[in-house]
Amino acid sequence: MTLRDITRNGAIFIILLSLLLTLRYPIQSGANELVITIDVSRQELFLFENVSFENPKLIKMYPVSTSKYGVGNDKNSMKTPLGTHFIAEKIGDGAKIGTIFEFCENTGEIAEIYPDAKDITEDVITTRILWLKGIVPGVNEGEGVDSYNRHIYIHGSPEEGLIGTPVSNGCIRMKNKDIIELFDSISEGTLVGIHE
Repeated sequence: MTLRDITRNGAIFIILLSLLLTLRYPIQSGANELVITIDVSRQELFLFENVSFENPKLIKMYPVSTSKYGVGNDKNSMKTPLGTHFIAEKIGDGAKIGTIFEFCENTGEIAEIYPDAKDITEDVITTRILWLKGIVPGVNEGEGVDSYNRHIYIHGSPEEGLIGTPVSNGCIRMKNKDIIELFDSISEGTLVGIHE
């Protein structure tokens, strides 16, 4: 797949996201300048500048890790949810790289970062959290499927050597420097589309 194909597919996805959102949620001007798409099959996150619906500009591409259990929106499935979301909360601004978060609270502890393919037993959330809220009723919003209530995040991980393979318990994991860069680039309200 070429950069042109990614941009064309991204443009179609951005148009669909924007149309859906305008029907359900007003988009604030500051929050719709950038759009995130996550391609589960490629294990990549794309950050687009929404210059126009027909010609979005690819700003950055990051490797990610989605769920080792696959995709799905059901509560307790531990799968990565599909569909249109937005960044509901940004957590961890200014925290040191590797800072461990539990229940979205900074513990003050710093995780060891593993650049090799080490799979640790705990599901540790580090550095920054972008908490996702689904906006499609019955798909990723509402009883039994709600991404926000499932605590689905884009977040840093100490298991950096595994980024690029599906190893999470539902969230979207990123390398710690990457999540800081993404966190600093976007605002609450930014659209996030997750697709296969």
